[in-house]
Amino acid sequence: MVDVILGLQWGDEGKGKIVDYFAKDYDVVARFQGGPNAGHTLYVEDKKVVLHQIPSGVFQKNKLNLIGNGVVLDPVTLKRECDTVAGFGVDLKKNLFIAERTHLILPTHRALDKAAELSKGNQKIGSTLKGIAPAYMDKTGRNGLRVGDLLDKNFTTAYIKLRLKHQKLLDNYSFAEDITAWEEEFFEALEFLKQLNIVNGEYFINEQLRAGKRVLAEGAQGSMLDIDFGTFPFVTSSNTVTAGVCSGLGVAPQKIRDVIGVTKAYCTRVGSGPFPTELENEIGEELRKIGNEFGATTGRPRRCGWIDLVALQFACMINGVTKIVMTKADVLDAFKELEVCTHYKINGKESREIPFRIDRMKVEALYKSFPGWNTSTSGAKTFSELPDTMKSYVDFINQYLGVKVNYISNGPGRDQIIVV
Repeated sequence: MVDVILGLQWGDEGKGKIVDYFAKDYDVVARFQGGPNAGHTLYVEDKKVVLHQIPSGVFQKNKLNLIGNGVVLDPVTLKRECDTVAGFGVDLKKNLFIAERTHLILPTHRALDKAAELSKGNQKIGSTLKGIAPAYMDKTGRNGLRVGDLLDKNFTTAYIKLRLKHQKLLDNYSFAEDITAWEEEFFEALEFLKQLNIVNGEYFINEQLRAGKRVLAEGAQGSMLDIDFGTFPFVTSSNTVTAGVCSGLGVAPQKIRDVIGVTKAYCTRVGSGPFPTELENEIGEELRKIGNEFGATTGRPRRCGWIDLVALQFACMINGVTKIVMTKADVLDAFKELEVCTHYKINGKESREIPFRIDRMKVEALYKSFPGWNTSTSGAKTFSELPDTMKSYVDFINQYLGVKVNYISNGPGRDQIIVV
């Protein structure tokens, strides 16, 4: 049995803490897509830890953690993270496994990412410049190098061949930055990577399932950044939705049980792209300040706005969401009035559907107003302790989506999760 945790917005929904919270009930936590452009923030022994590649269950004792084949892996980032995690006494030789089919991010992928983004001028996508898109392009172009290739005696030859191909592309961009230091760091990290548990990921995960083990699949980014169903072209390079679990881990669809979708009580987005409920005013600034809305990976200020139920219902539909976790509900404590987007107005018509190429349309968000609760909720331990106005806010969302909010996170602490 596989349960899935994934984001229902544009990423940054607080999935790291949620995976960490649920991980105690599972035997295996597996990342199925994305790369180091994802930053999952955890608090361990009251210290902030941001994981970019390692699954968020790594701090749970006696849990196995798998980096699946759907991920693109930066060995340098992984080594740095492993050093941090090992500092907390975690034995990675026992609990971290990497699928041999996982594609590697090369130094030239990072260079290509930077060159391509710079060439776009004011049409930038908002890339994190981590080499994600070029790595996935090599994967679909059947040129990429994978973790299992490290064990082949011809790896260096294959690397040089791919590097020369990339250099020709960089020459077309007139990209002249010296990446020698990146390469030195890369090959040093490869030696470290070889010492870890490299496994046949699909057999590994299915053997766990046959043995009756419970698997938690951890997504990165969010559903509205999915390469197929997100706000294209302002999306990531992988399938962030439930379907990505099957191809990203090698498990059959019937193995999937619950899909736990994570959404903030409001909405944020990092980088460029359409954002119908964005608040470019003092309310948006207050949401950013109270919620500390700055990218875990880039540090960039997140764009902030009210919750968008049109987009959220779409995400629930394509993912088959069975349970919802609402995070950062306490951030709304300070507001006297709240707005909830229930419809879009496009070309004079109201709609509850995400249109094709929303970036080319003038979309007006239509709202329903709710009174705020205007009191601190961060100390609440049970749903009954929450203000009635907050319960009404959640009830309306439940009715609109047709999926229940089962958990409410009311602070960054591990214990600040209310079961509804």
